[in-house]
Amino acid sequence: MLSEDELALLEAIREMGSLTRAASKLGKAPSTVSHAARQLEARFDALLFDRRRYRLQLTPAGQLLAQEASRLMQDVSRLTRRVKQVAGGWEDRLWIVTDEILEYETLLPVVRSFDALQSGVALRMTHEVLSGTWEALRDGRADLIVGATNEPPAMPKLRWFELGVMEWVFAVSPRHPLAKAKEPLQQEQLTAHRAIAVADSSRSVESRGYGLLSGQSTLAVPSMRAKILSQREGLGVGWLPRQRIASLLKRGELVEKRMAEPREPNVLYVAWRGDHQGRALEWWLEQLRQPRLAKRLIQGIDVTL
Repeated sequence: MLSEDELALLEAIREMGSLTRAASKLGKAPSTVSHAARQLEARFDALLFDRRRYRLQLTPAGQLLAQEASRLMQDVSRLTRRVKQVAGGWEDRLWIVTDEILEYETLLPVVRSFDALQSGVALRMTHEVLSGTWEALRDGRADLIVGATNEPPAMPKLRWFELGVMEWVFAVSPRHPLAKAKEPLQQEQLTAHRAIAVADSSRSVESRGYGLLSGQSTLAVPSMRAKILSQREGLGVGWLPRQRIASLLKRGELVEKRMAEPREPNVLYVAWRGDHQGRALEWWLEQLRQPRLAKRLIQGIDVTL
């Protein structure tokens, strides 16, 4: 490892092209700089400075040493900051997994506010679906999950609170055969029509989806937004978040159908492991407990395309 003075010497000689000018830049006597340069070459047993030309230059070995030493110093500097960061109670990184039922855009202002803290914590944000969201926390692929559905499972040191309630509506395109069907719709009427589903992302349990019937054909799509747009195009039917399709219902681009067996609202949860709680996680939990943010997350962004 090179000292900061040795790094400065290499950089000054590379930039200035002479020992005299390098010494002036460093505020040292030329003899002192010349001695330090020879000591550096002796230490590495290599010719680091090309003295044969009018302009003093680093040899290829000297250039490699300067580049790698600079990189190592930057790594040490970053490591020092990270050590101080963790010693101050901040995590090295925070992995947040949201259920796909929520929209990432609604969290952008929160991310911006977190950045303003200048904590140094690296954020990683991904999403899962249904059981996959709880599974991510259980398997260590998340420090915090947001918007998880269903009851919290048995998990060591699991902590959680309710984010809010999401209401659903069964909706179809006005061009779909069910649009003019007599209400309330019975379950057996749905089996002849394809369902649109956002598939469960669980790696360890059988994939599932809400409202799917035995024998019913299914179109699996990558997101709730894709499900909404697919149903608007008449590609299938299913349950959709009421708040997110309010404009489509109002404009008649989707038609709400009353069901003989209504779907109960979903409680959405925020959850984390109590044995891994640093300042960044505490900050995010404080934000998610605020009613205004929780409401924005639940309501999402109205699909108006």
